[in-house]
Amino acid sequence: MSGSTFIIETERLGLRLWQDTDVIPFAIMNQKDTVMKYFTNKLTSEQSASFIEKIKKHFDEKGYGLWAVELKVTHEFIGFIGFYTPEFKAYFTPCVEIGWRLDDQFWHKGYATEGAKAVLAYGVDVLKLSEIVSFTSEINSPSIKVMKKIGLKKEGLFEHPGIKQGIKPENPLRPHVLYKLQTQ
Repeated sequence: MSGSTFIIETERLGLRLWQDTDVIPFAIMNQKDTVMKYFTNKLTSEQSASFIEKIKKHFDEKGYGLWAVELKVTHEFIGFIGFYTPEFKAYFTPCVEIGWRLDDQFWHKGYATEGAKAVLAYGVDVLKLSEIVSFTSEINSPSIKVMKKIGLKKEGLFEHPGIKQGIKPENPLRPHVLYKLQTQ
């Protein structure tokens, strides 16, 4: 049992700050081909640990971030859902992005949608965010479905500046779709 204090709760999920016990399962999930299918590369254990530190720093600076998610019934860490400020420049930045990454053993159970709806409500009701975006590669239909289910509307397309353009064939992860929720 984790004894966690949840920042956001749903019927099945607890979203909380990161704990030391999250480091190993997060690193394991970031090494899976399935989980990292729509990213340019898998993360090493060191990169996963560094990403957690970056997330913690984001919480310190912004007061919100990518919350660790656990199943309330088992207290298992299953991934993250939350807000982040993208560091690249694009026509829609600076912005607040809602995002998620769950371990593949917890896919197809509605957890991403359930958690993202709660995070979105928190962003609007508590954080008073005026705009929330989400983006992914055009070929990531599972995440696009979640974006639609939580009420985001398609805003446009862009080439992700952090993903190198291939020579031939072009990198299929570079073309991205942008979804948005305008709250005010």
